[in-house]
Amino acid sequence: MKAYMTNGTIEFLLKLRKKNPEIDLHLMHSSEGGIAYYENHEKKLFQSGREYEVLMQTGEILEEGFVVMNNIPVSDESKPGFEYRFKHRTNSVEGMPGFQAFRLLKPLKNNTYVVFTQWKSAEDFENWKESEQFKEAHKNQAAKKPANILEQAFLTVCNMYTEEEQ
Repeated sequence: MKAYMTNGTIEFLLKLRKKNPEIDLHLMHSSEGGIAYYENHEKKLFQSGREYEVLMQTGEILEEGFVVMNNIPVSDESKPGFEYRFKHRTNSVEGMPGFQAFRLLKPLKNNTYVVFTQWKSAEDFENWKESEQFKEAHKNQAAKKPANILEQAFLTVCNMYTEEEQ
């Protein structure tokens, strides 16, 4: 399955959604602007968007919630090991209160993977970060940048855009 994502103003992304009602276009917003995301559809809406292969998925992306995307640049030679570790991890996040959806997105044109999680609220995400399950899931991460990581990973944090916000 493929996933597609782009950035833009909410106004532009709303027009795009209106022109393409057959696509379940999820809109998000942050202090940096809007993000549109959709998956499992052959039509490409975005001229300068990003395209991914969905390697793993759990849950359904809902129209309301809090989204955290961990953007992780991985070198070409390290991609198989990175994917292997994810596929063989314990799925403790799925049982956390407020968890809604998870996607591991493999980039088709660059080296930045996206670990997409959706939560009912920012508080639920913070509770996950403070949990023993989080500590267990991240215990083998080195304090310094691993050799397979090209650049520093970064978070994109946003809320789902709802029509009431217009």
